[in-house]
Order: sequence, then C-alpha cells, then structure tokens
Amino acid sequence: MSAASTETSAPLPTAGSRVFFQGAPGVGCVSSAPINGEDPVQKKQGKVTVKYDRKELRKRLNLEEWIIEQLSELYDCEEEEMPEVEIDIDDLLEISSDDERASKLQESLIDCYKPTEDFVRELLGRIRGMRKLSAPTKKGL
Repeated sequence: MSAASTETSAPLPTAGSRVFFQGAPGVGCVSSAPINGEDPVQKKQGKVTVKYDRKELRKRLNLEEWIIEQLSELYDCEEEEMPEVEIDIDDLLEISSDDERASKLQESLIDCYKPTEDFVRELLGRIRGMRKLSAPTKKGL
C-alpha cells in the first residue's frame, strides 16, 4: 500500500456533524486565522447531499403537473374538487405492455363521463422511455 492511501486528514463524519473540504492554502477559503502558511489545511464548510437525477425528477414533475391539468379538464373541476383518482407512474412503468397500461388507466378513470382515450394515449406516449424512480443512492464520502 502506498503512503498516500493510508493517510487520512480527518475521521469520517457522523450523523449531524459538519463536513469540511480541504483546499489549497490561501485559495478562496474563508478563515478566521490569518493566511500565513502555518495552517496548511484551511477548512471550508460545505453540505453533503444525496445525489438525485435532477433531469429525471424534472421530467416526472412536469408529467405530474400535466396529469393534474388534464384530469381537471376531464372532470371539469379544480384539483381540490377532483374525485380521488390514483395514477401511479411507477406502477405503470412496471407493466410491460401498453395495452395493459391503458387498461389500468381506464380502470382509474371509470368515473369520468368524458372520453379518456386521448388522455390515456398521450400519457402512455409521455411515459415511454421514462424510468421508475428508485431511492437515491449516496455517493461514497
């Protein structure tokens, strides 16, 4: 093993602790100590976040907003007045064929008095190519 791989600058953080990033001395870090080269490790406070696929989340949010808008038109009412309609995108993505997906959607829209075929067709087209959202994974620290 090389010497570089066995050196650590700090113990691993525990839950609720802060994480600091190590930067080059005197480069863009804010510190209460003067920059004089005595403290080679300046600490910059940062946040650790879970990495999400933002593009996929944005597509999903846009799709959900579109669904609400379309259901409002189908039921001729505002979102607050709309009957309980559950359309689970992840459940639809688990179904292998478009015919089965369409059938499941039609079951969810059974109480709608307006034709729903165009909505179902458009929704199936919009979810094509989407992935089921999984729990986000944490990148190694």
